[in-house]
Amino acid sequence: MEQPYSSKGLNSTVRSLGLVSLLSDFSSKMVYPVTPLFLTGVLGAPAWTVGIIEGIAESTASILKLYSGWLSDRAGQRKPFAIAGYGLGSLSKLFMASSTIWGHVLGARFLDRVGKGLRAAPRDALIAENCPPQQRGRAFGLHHSLETIGEVIGPLAGFAFLWFFPNNYRGVFTLAFFPALLGVLVLLLLVKEPRQNSQTKRSLPQFTFRGLSPAYRRFLLIIGLFSLGNSSDAFLLLRAQDLGFAGGQVLLLYALFNLVEVLLGFAAGNLSDRVGRRPLLVCGYLVFAMVYLGFAIAQGAAIIWPLFMLYGLYSTLTRGIQKAFVADLVHPERRGAEVGTYYMVIGLIALPASLIAGWLYTQVGAAIPFYLSAAIATFAALLLQWIPPERSYSRR
Repeated sequence: MEQPYSSKGLNSTVRSLGLVSLLSDFSSKMVYPVTPLFLTGVLGAPAWTVGIIEGIAESTASILKLYSGWLSDRAGQRKPFAIAGYGLGSLSKLFMASSTIWGHVLGARFLDRVGKGLRAAPRDALIAENCPPQQRGRAFGLHHSLETIGEVIGPLAGFAFLWFFPNNYRGVFTLAFFPALLGVLVLLLLVKEPRQNSQTKRSLPQFTFRGLSPAYRRFLLIIGLFSLGNSSDAFLLLRAQDLGFAGGQVLLLYALFNLVEVLLGFAAGNLSDRVGRRPLLVCGYLVFAMVYLGFAIAQGAAIIWPLFMLYGLYSTLTRGIQKAFVADLVHPERRGAEVGTYYMVIGLIALPASLIAGWLYTQVGAAIPFYLSAAIATFAALLLQWIPPERSYSRR
């Protein structure tokens, strides 16, 4: 059930959820960049275990994102799923710190991704339900900006810790537990949710486009195509290393690209409320194509810095705005389940996208996957014209 809102500012629940995501991403981005180094350098695991661990983890999250949204619709509550998800994510950091074999790391990453799958769709539905349609771009823009602040300070904090305590990856994992735990406490104490009427439909959700609005079905097909060319960011970092960047510099690159999002994310969300989501998404896909083309033709390290800044612009124009666009297109009474479908499309395609890119990178040529991604992104930008403009469907 929607409730009345003031047009003067965003609901406190929206702001609190942004703070929760900031703390969660602060924690996760301390851990994620150094996990492969911990696996291979400390535990002595072969390199192929990295791919297995990430593949299983992301597939698990993809499936759960569909069902967690549906379950939150059925229960008439989003907050319990968010608490469980963020709580599991925090515990995974301690399990990572105590790992002695690569199977333990698999278990920790599995637990972390179960948490991600549980919380993502209910959290986004909760944001949408706590702001009017004309403020969704602003709300998701704020959430994305706060989330990205965590993605900036997390790698920097990890880099600083390792500067003073070289190779102490277990210390990084333990330290990362505390901001994650603080995020759970903020969620428990500050996020308010009035109980809604649960849905009477008992059938489990299925991965199908049936029942979705025509515009939403088209968007999911386009986002699926785009995701096929949007492989793991690890390939961008690998390319940077090939062109002469050391490990510490790569962490700084990662922080730089997120810093661009921090500076521009909220403004981009506001702009999408005025000019529409679709024009900004088209621009974002085209910027992505430019970045990947740049990585394909790059001959030296100097060009990588501006390319990563442009990559931050792409993310600014897409991540939060895509979520707001999805919130515009879904049915209000099935918001959780239909938002989960969006996440599942992206997640299921992420694994083959990275497998294709990895094969092309190693077997054909380092530049080839970047050329392919640039072409796919350009085509997806053109296909966005296939979606009716915002005025042709009602804002829900």
